[in-house]
Amino acid sequence: MGAALVPLVVSLLCLVATALPAASAARAFFVFGDSLVDNGNNNYLLTTARADAPPYGIDFPTHQATGRFSNGLNIPDIISEHLGAEPALPYLSPELRGEKLLVGANFASAGVGILNDTGIQFVNIIRIGDQLQYFQEYQRKLRALVGPEQARQVVNQALVLITLGGNDFVNNYFYALPDYVRFIVSEYRKILLRLHELGARKVIVTGTGPLGCVPAELALHSQNGECAGELMRAVKLFNPQLVDMVRSLNRVLGADVFVTANTLRINFDYLNDPQRYGEPSSSHRELLAAC
Repeated sequence: MGAALVPLVVSLLCLVATALPAASAARAFFVFGDSLVDNGNNNYLLTTARADAPPYGIDFPTHQATGRFSNGLNIPDIISEHLGAEPALPYLSPELRGEKLLVGANFASAGVGILNDTGIQFVNIIRIGDQLQYFQEYQRKLRALVGPEQARQVVNQALVLITLGGNDFVNNYFYALPDYVRFIVSEYRKILLRLHELGARKVIVTGTGPLGCVPAELALHSQNGECAGELMRAVKLFNPQLVDMVRSLNRVLGADVFVTANTLRINFDYLNDPQRYGEPSSSHRELLAAC
């Protein structure tokens, strides 16, 4: 796992501990979103958004590329480990059948965003609306396996992780940034409401990290090695509005269904104080050099 993932995983695990009682039985885990959480769905698609060749997977237990956009494990894998469960399989995997359905499923697909036209250059990806349709299809399979009442309990008691938004800024086009941010946040609200309608009751919603500091964006947009200003402005507009939207939605629903994770602050906390997360100063220097 890359060093930059460490603080995010630690913080998400704290949210998991809050959402799930310590003495609770094993629960299903459902994942929605983009390449940050895709664990192999795109391997089954004709798309250019793939992670099925080195250097992806070089630190995975098998040292093989798995479809995870990571050198090793990704965020859902680490959460599953700390839940004491096996990782949820990609929904498109032929192995996801029978008792494996009780573990949950990963519906994420690299390249997708909140908006349907985000990532169109990747051609064949599982857009978020399709991920939610697959979730419905999954529940039909689950009902056939365990019956409607137990299937409902599995879904209601499950932990859900959703990670969207980054691609809407780096793989889409916008002009008036404040208006665009308000629009995608309003569209995200519809997605979260649909998740709730489909039975999700414990949902972690991640904000976007420092998009302007991603190496690819530095290469494209930075003149002096500093993080790309327009993308950082987008993040700083998007994340607070996402938090406000989630709080408002919880009030409407009358329950704390959704919890937000501040991935921007988590990343900068790590860069400013890596020892807090158990990283030696040498690892910190290597990370800064990579960025």
